[in-house]
Amino acid sequence: MPLLIRNARLLTLAGGAAPRRGKALGDLGIIPTGEVLVTDGKISAVGPKVEAPAGAEAIDAGGRIVMPGFVDCHTHACWAGDRLEEWTMKLNGVPYLEIMKKGGGIHATVNAVREATQKQLAASLRDRLTLMLREGTTTVEVKSGYGLTTEAELKMLRAIRRAASDWSGTVVPTALLGHAVEGDHDTYTRMVVKEMLAEISREFPDIAVDAFCETGAWSVDACVKLFEKAGKHHPIRVHADQFNSLGMIPEAIRLFARSVDHLEATTKPDLLALAASPTMGVILPCTGFHTDQRYARGGYFVDQGGALALATNCNPGSSPTHSVPFAIALAVRFCGLSPAEAIVATTVNAAAVLGLTDRGTLEPGKRADLIILHHKDERALAYELGGNPVDAVICNGQLVTHT
Repeated sequence: MPLLIRNARLLTLAGGAAPRRGKALGDLGIIPTGEVLVTDGKISAVGPKVEAPAGAEAIDAGGRIVMPGFVDCHTHACWAGDRLEEWTMKLNGVPYLEIMKKGGGIHATVNAVREATQKQLAASLRDRLTLMLREGTTTVEVKSGYGLTTEAELKMLRAIRRAASDWSGTVVPTALLGHAVEGDHDTYTRMVVKEMLAEISREFPDIAVDAFCETGAWSVDACVKLFEKAGKHHPIRVHADQFNSLGMIPEAIRLFARSVDHLEATTKPDLLALAASPTMGVILPCTGFHTDQRYARGGYFVDQGGALALATNCNPGSSPTHSVPFAIALAVRFCGLSPAEAIVATTVNAAAVLGLTDRGTLEPGKRADLIILHHKDERALAYELGGNPVDAVICNGQLVTHT
């Protein structure tokens, strides 16, 4: 049945699927009072007034915000176990990199994931996806990376695929093959490049390949070797400059990486180079909030013409949150973004990071992933702290949650 949403303040973000840069990040394409018609899972009309067929179901938004569903383009939402003990260590002043050296951090979750079954991993991920949907996330990227062996990485990716099949929204899996290291760094990273990548490619031929370039994790040289081989068949992404600037950004640009994520420790020259390149930047302020109160200079990057996205980095260690609205609130307070820029960074730009051109804006022909907020002013989305600002979620044309 066609669905008509009327009497809404529409944030259309109209302008196509290309990522927005510089000043364009602040353009929400607002229709102060408008209507959206949804037919067969697609947006069929948008404007101040649209023609609706007889019998269409109508929702009166009452002047509230209607906008594209959130796209969370960087998460590690598939895991087992918890990290409460190391959180206690952190509260007592132990730095995260030291916790990793003591066997905590990523390795603690690796052990729990290896002990869990594929069915258990899929079930826990489904629970998190349900929470995400309630807060307006209709598309989410989910990484592997807590397996470290070929068998365990495949188990994670299969669990992600299984959970996705039971969810109303869209899950985009990513093979985070370069996350942590077991044993000798060079021996382990060679195994991943020569053996693990081939097995992943065989079962997941189109998946993006990611790596974590950081002290105590993967070196720049190891990341480059992985990406040079993976990039022949896969999109590539990289975590870089979370704690230390090691020189990964120039290599990511050279290798045409789809995105560089984190950027908390990135130098101004590297931010300028990234802003001038086709590679997108992804900031993750929930991580700084939970770990060390360090935040990427998102506003500076935007001012230099960069294409910016914003995500939760949902994971058990450094960002235990599923809330894109919370990420927006932090990005405006600590990363120098305006509310409008943060909205663009979590919709059309985040979709571009995932290579998705059919969502992120309210335009005819796009997938009908929309949210209705409780608010009548979009700035309240960034102003409000805590709580759920989303009143209703329409996913693939269907009303799936309503508070």
